[in-house]
Formats: sequence, C-alpha cells, structure tokens
Amino acid sequence: MIVKRVGVASVARIYGAITAAFGLLAGLIFAMASVLGAGFSETSEGAIFAPILGMGAIVVLPIIYGVMGLVGGAIGALLYNAFAGLVGGVEVDLEQR
Repeated sequence: MIVKRVGVASVARIYGAITAAFGLLAGLIFAMASVLGAGFSETSEGAIFAPILGMGAIVVLPIIYGVMGLVGGAIGALLYNAFAGLVGGVEVDLEQR
C-alpha cells in the first residue's frame, strides 16, 4: 500500500497536538528552573517575578508550540502531497488482525 496523499488539516491537527504536548513539557521544565533560580536570588524582585514567569511558561509555551506545530504540520503535509505526486508516496505495510 502506498500513501499518495495525506489530509493537510488532519496532519496539522495531530502535529499541533504533539508539539503542544512538548511545549507543556518545556513549560514545566522552565517553571521548575525558574522557581529553583528564585530560591538562589539575592534580590526580592527575582524571588517574586521568577516563579510568576515560570508558571506563565506552563500556559504560554504549549500555545506557542501548538500553533507553530499546526502551521509546520500543514506546510509539511502540503509538501508531502506535492512531492508524493512527483516521486511516488511512502510505502506502508499493513497487517489486518
């Protein structure tokens, strides 16, 4: 079986969801690092703002990653469709159970 075309919207959605999950992971790591860094801060401003910015990363990074993944997935699917028409598609072996 050869995949000749992929649905642009479906690829974009799934890739956006995957990259949003990675964005959440990156946001959690960034939040932990900023909270830890706030503990080592010698100024009161660093101790106050670092955790706030870190927690904001948990919200902002998944959104940014998700949007970029959505756009990147759409572009990738469009390119796949264009090149699959030129050089063939991806061959897939499927097994039915």
